[in-house]
Amino acid sequence: MTFRCLTTVVVEKERKQIEKNKKFAAKKAKAADPASATTSKNKEKKAKADAVIEPELPDYVEETPAGQKKSMVYGPVDALLKPLDDDYHKAYIPKVVESGWYAWWEKEGYFEPHFGPDGKVSEKGYFVIPEPPPNVTGKLHMGHALPNALQDTLIRWNRMKGLTTLWLPGCDHAGISTQSVVENMLWRRQNKTRYDLGREKFVETVWDWKEEYHQQINSVLKRMGGSFDWTREAFTLDANLSAAVNETFVRLHEEGIIYRANRLVNWCTKLNTALSNLEVDNKDLEGRTLLDVPGYDRKVEFGVITHFYYKIDGSDEKIEVATTRPETMLGDSGIAVNPEDERYKHLVGKNARHPFVDRLMPIFTDDYVDPEFGTGAVKITPAHDPNDFTLGKRHDLEFINILNDNGTMNHNTGDFEGLKRFDARYKVIDALKKEGLYVKWENNPMKVPLCSKSKDVIEPLMKPQWWMSMRELADEAIKAVADGRIKIRPENAEKSYFRWLEGINDWCLSRQLWWGHQAPAYFVEIKGEPGNDSDGERWVTGRTKEAAFEKAKAKFPNKDIVLRRDEDVLDTWFSSGLWPFSTLGWPKETHDMKTLYPTSVLETGWDILFFWVARMIMLGLKMTGEVPFREVYCHSLVRDSEGRKMSKSLGNVIDPLDIMEGIDLQALHDKLKVGNLDPKELATATKFQKSSFPDGIPECGADALRFSLISYTTGGGDIAFDIKVMHGYRRFCNKIYQATKYVLGKLPSSFNPQPHSSCPSPKASLAERWILHKLTTASREINAALTDREFSSAASIVYQYWYNHLCDVYIENSKSILQTGSSEEQESALQTLYTALEQALTMIHPMMPFLTEELWQRLPRRPGDSTPSIVKAAYPVYEKEMDDPASEEAYELLLAVSKAIRSLTAEYSIKDNAELTVQLFDEAAMKTCTEELASIRSLSGKAVISGGKVNIIGAKDQKPAGSVVAAVNASASVFLKVTGRIDIDAEINKARKKLNAANEGVKKQKAMVEDETWRQKADAKVQEGERKKMENLQAECREMENSIASFEMLKLE
Repeated sequence: MTFRCLTTVVVEKERKQIEKNKKFAAKKAKAADPASATTSKNKEKKAKADAVIEPELPDYVEETPAGQKKSMVYGPVDALLKPLDDDYHKAYIPKVVESGWYAWWEKEGYFEPHFGPDGKVSEKGYFVIPEPPPNVTGKLHMGHALPNALQDTLIRWNRMKGLTTLWLPGCDHAGISTQSVVENMLWRRQNKTRYDLGREKFVETVWDWKEEYHQQINSVLKRMGGSFDWTREAFTLDANLSAAVNETFVRLHEEGIIYRANRLVNWCTKLNTALSNLEVDNKDLEGRTLLDVPGYDRKVEFGVITHFYYKIDGSDEKIEVATTRPETMLGDSGIAVNPEDERYKHLVGKNARHPFVDRLMPIFTDDYVDPEFGTGAVKITPAHDPNDFTLGKRHDLEFINILNDNGTMNHNTGDFEGLKRFDARYKVIDALKKEGLYVKWENNPMKVPLCSKSKDVIEPLMKPQWWMSMRELADEAIKAVADGRIKIRPENAEKSYFRWLEGINDWCLSRQLWWGHQAPAYFVEIKGEPGNDSDGERWVTGRTKEAAFEKAKAKFPNKDIVLRRDEDVLDTWFSSGLWPFSTLGWPKETHDMKTLYPTSVLETGWDILFFWVARMIMLGLKMTGEVPFREVYCHSLVRDSEGRKMSKSLGNVIDPLDIMEGIDLQALHDKLKVGNLDPKELATATKFQKSSFPDGIPECGADALRFSLISYTTGGGDIAFDIKVMHGYRRFCNKIYQATKYVLGKLPSSFNPQPHSSCPSPKASLAERWILHKLTTASREINAALTDREFSSAASIVYQYWYNHLCDVYIENSKSILQTGSSEEQESALQTLYTALEQALTMIHPMMPFLTEELWQRLPRRPGDSTPSIVKAAYPVYEKEMDDPASEEAYELLLAVSKAIRSLTAEYSIKDNAELTVQLFDEAAMKTCTEELASIRSLSGKAVISGGKVNIIGAKDQKPAGSVVAAVNASASVFLKVTGRIDIDAEINKARKKLNAANEGVKKQKAMVEDETWRQKADAKVQEGERKKMENLQAECREMENSIASFEMLKLE
């Protein structure tokens, strides 16, 4: 929809002109086509229906000033919003419905937690969710939209239940990710690196990036309706959160949990930083494979093992070794063999000579070596392999680093110095061949470690870093879940949590970046006493530099000292691990920290269960003495329609804004060009968009987007994103809109809703009692589903109530009462209609906030109800007075009978003047159908309404001649008179097929209900249900047999 600002008069003129032009064009087309004159009446009607095109409306402009309650320009003040029959409101348009509300909600403070005069939370308790902070690396995508829809549903639900609620928003600085994105941007736009700018200027550039994307992120979250308390918004580099980082680091260092060590790290040469194990993806290879590696024009070979010889010093013997990384032989400092391996016993204690550098390598024994694997002799590179590192320490080998930080060979590699590591790989092999030392290569299944951010191949590298001892912290985190203080859902996520913590390693905290929290650690330089960066004794920590200096003076009295701050920053997950309590003010003793901690739920993706969730639990327990939250809910990952993970390079990363507001295909393509994709990735992404969104993405609105994501969330596997499903839920929004519009149109201006406690009224019809029963049972079920985090079930419950019960049944049934009923019956029907609708709106509000506010505001309020917004309205709860299973059973019979009537008339193409008979086989059914005959007629469709007849007969009455039959259940059957209106032989064949199918069903059901094992396992309710199915099938068999007999009789008539 293109948007311009015009007056209502001009809009109406344009609409009429468009319709006039459309009719004129249709006449011309008809005149030009002679065949059109012979078109059948039905086809002509269909063609006209298909040709209807809604005139394009000018751009809708919200007249309400931001922050004020939505404009009430028509009707009495505080009574009506814009009428539902104007051009923008007669049909559901998401942009129109969703405009104006959010700024008012925010200004009124509806999203802030409310405390009593004593500063305490509500007597019903509190409910707090710390939002998993999105990274400021770029725009949000569907992977962010999903958790926000789920979290806001929980927050709004608990707010409506009367709890003090807080959904605390914020963003993460995302050290590696953000720095990487900005560096790529710099290179593509200016052909510069961060070193060209220098640290200070580069950090300023990243802050500029952060401000731009931070605002974009927040605007999308607001557009989705997220009820965040923006007055408490946090950012991981804020002053208080930075103070929390320093406090934690210093305290843990003082306790010896954080320590300094020169150990192997996962080094990314592309990003020039260390990574934790969790930031490394292992790519499985079955054999020889060529992979793209950043910085290389040609692909690099992996998945092979290269065999070569080392010469034994002082003899003509050789020893054969093998490696998957030939370039690392330049850092070899020993050869290990198994002590029981007879082949090498005579070489133990001797040395092998390196062919390319002046180095002797001892041959030694160790039980670690498997004599059956490879040659049984293992080259040892202690500075570049985790297993070799352990052996090197055990046997006091030399640790020789062969790499510069950028992945080139260093001064320890002789003639290979300066080569890139994988270029050196091929050069080493060539040199081995030249020396006659090369043996062979073989396919070798292996894992290649890749940086999850840059996709560079990880190098194990020796670096002095800050480490955190994790074993003790992990044990406490395991206990917190095992003893029930924290509940992790779903169950498989809990199992993964235990498994990871039980095998946890120490955490490398240091990152060689410029964007992030600089470690509050200082190296003490002592005049005249050279020091080593890896020596933990020469380091002090402090909450401020002054505090660190006082520590240093106390540690090194009477020394001439200078402090040099560590340039490294800390792993992003270190600051994120403090999120639940640092955002509430810790380490200060704030009111929020005292009243709202521990938080209630941490809702996040299972893919960061270890990165983030486990670390929050460990740090929360350690720093505050309490769990950081009571529950963890791990949602599924959103994948594209082909089941692939969302990736910018694939073009399947969808902006939620594009779904809410719609976008054409060309605009989607244009957005790709704004990013950092290289030409090859751009081509792939464009191709995907063309195939998946050939017509672009239609406008779905925030409510449809939210509801579809919630309905997707089963707690099971990943979610396959499908725009067609989301657009389908826009139609559901329209159903709600039109249903409310109908009810509002039926409420007279004098209508006053009665107190809720008066439902159902003494004059309530069966249909009213039925819908109120459905309402109260739906209320019970949806509250239970949300309590159990069964999001898909909750969405299904409210969908079924709205669509199948309220719209398709009760509203339809109420039409006849409102037209022909007595004044008392009409008043009762209106009161029930109001209750059923008002409660339906509040029930679905947590999932669809905008649409429900727009419609709820149009409803009159009950006596004494001054609730200003549906945000603050009470959530529906189960009410025993409305629970009426007897009325449900009776009305379900009417629905089943009317459904059978509609099915029969449709099956035999009878559209009017239908003659029907309903035969009842028990007294209760007879009483219900006799008393509710008018309801049966109103629900039975046009064939009955247009001159049709419905008769009621008992079990002993003669079945009507010339009729076909449909078995409703064991209590009722429906007969439709078809004499002279059908092909009898064809119908006999149909009936026989149905009879065969029913007989098969009876056979299966009988086998089940008579099976002794099944009866022992199934509870009484299930057994009763299955017996009922069998009885209904048996009744259907009887009716089909009777129907066939009747058809045969018809042939004789």
